[in-house]
Amino acid sequence: QVHLVESGGGLVQPGGSLRLSCAASGSPFNIHAMGWYRQASGKERELVGAITSGGRTNYGDSVKGRFTISRDNAKNTVYLQMNSLKPEDTAVYHCNALILITQGVLSEYWGQGTQVTVSS
Repeated sequence: QVHLVESGGGLVQPGGSLRLSCAASGSPFNIHAMGWYRQASGKERELVGAITSGGRTNYGDSVKGRFTISRDNAKNTVYLQMNSLKPEDTAVYHCNALILITQGVLSEYWGQGTQVTVSS
């Protein structure tokens, strides 16, 4: 019953920037962490970045130094600032949320995805 809505994808030139947003809504919930994963055509889904409700972050190696994840806990929203974009960043980007049900028990939710295309 938790719904994730992504926005901000689109077409950009190499070296450009985009900012993705993901807002969680629905039944009352306690977010443990939110993040972004991506899946390029013919590739496995991979971690882009994740952030806990306390602000700890983790990034995939391919985006470190270029992408920044942040969150607004009051709005249940996570952002992904993507700079210095490369054609290899082209993928469908999916928002993910880990919801704390009870102590030590998490439920995972996924957004429907937003397309990011980096091309000249």
